[in-house]
Amino acid sequence: MTDFEGKTFEDGMVSYTIHRHLTVLKEYPDREMPWRREANIVSWNGGEPKLDIRDWSADHARMSRGITLQQDEAEKLAMAIGQKLMNRSKEHRERDSFER
Repeated sequence: MTDFEGKTFEDGMVSYTIHRHLTVLKEYPDREMPWRREANIVSWNGGEPKLDIRDWSADHARMSRGITLQQDEAEKLAMAIGQKLMNRSKEHRERDSFER
């Protein structure tokens, strides 16, 4: 995965640079060529690097449609997910202590 960090790809219509690989969210091993849903920091057509979530081919030459978030959007999403997970964890602790 890290082999692609900082490498620019061009297919004639769009160019993109994967600046940093963050994580693999899901793998699709049953396909002829394995694909993965990844979270990366990517810049498109020379623009500012942004959080990017989409499916990629193993060689990063092909991708699906995805979502790209600016830093403030990514921070809001991270906070919302964190709060949801904290509330969920709190609900489980309360339920577990009540059941005992």
